[in-house]
Amino acid sequence: MEAKTFIADENTRIDKFLSDKVEGTTRSHIQKLIEDGNILVDGKTVKPNYKLKINQEISLTVPEAKPLEITAEDIKLDVVYEDEHLLIVNKPQNMVVHPAAGNMEGTLVNALMHHCGDSLSGINGVIRPGIVHRIDKDTSGLLLVAKDDISHIGLAEQIKEHSLTRKYIAIVHGNIKEDSGKVDAPIGRHPTNRKKMCITDKNSKNAVTHFRVLERFMEYTFVECRLETGRTHQIRVHMASIGHPVLGDKTYGVKKEKYNLKGQLLHAKVIGFIHPVTKEYMEFETEVPERFLKFLKQNK
Repeated sequence: MEAKTFIADENTRIDKFLSDKVEGTTRSHIQKLIEDGNILVDGKTVKPNYKLKINQEISLTVPEAKPLEITAEDIKLDVVYEDEHLLIVNKPQNMVVHPAAGNMEGTLVNALMHHCGDSLSGINGVIRPGIVHRIDKDTSGLLLVAKDDISHIGLAEQIKEHSLTRKYIAIVHGNIKEDSGKVDAPIGRHPTNRKKMCITDKNSKNAVTHFRVLERFMEYTFVECRLETGRTHQIRVHMASIGHPVLGDKTYGVKKEKYNLKGQLLHAKVIGFIHPVTKEYMEFETEVPERFLKFLKQNK
């Protein structure tokens, strides 16, 4: 357990003040510590939006990270890159990233627990193999994993600032007329189906997807989608909204799928970022998955 004391030297929100003062932390982490009663102002609990007054005393206690109660499993990983700070995994289709109720085994996290051993980040007070971002179970492709808190925070900041390069490939229904385009539409939780996302102005976040046609066919189009933002199900929701849902998407796709597909044809092909420690730009790219090549060959 780590304890620190600060004296306010400006009139500002406490979460902003501490995220600026404490190296290797985020504003959301500070807010969580405040909500858990680990941050006091003049000996009293406050809310995350509390505005400090000059000369107030802030005491900060960072609890030790709690072990994640998940079993490590010896599951083979396709590691594209790895160093002492982070690794990049090419996640297969049909693998869940993070365990949840009813699905506690066989996930990417179970595999990472075995692969990384003690090299896990402890963001938000819980030891976990630094899942910086996620991709859907039925989506394959490149995923960034942080091994330490500094790397986790550095990569998370790049995602927040939209500076990460993330390009996906997809096969979508219909023939897209434009060679390229942009979908700029806010995404939020569906009002009646909580497992779905939708385009809405209510309780939503801005979302931008850029798409580029790679090849056209009679009934479908092979496209590349670049994420400017990274919202849940973003590409699937955005492409469906312009009348070109991803093939095999049972949630946002067509009701009667002509093709006998097991999961959507969506793959995270390219990821680029500034290494949080070396500060060098790094970019990685995977081959087109076999399921894409097989479909294109059979349906030309």
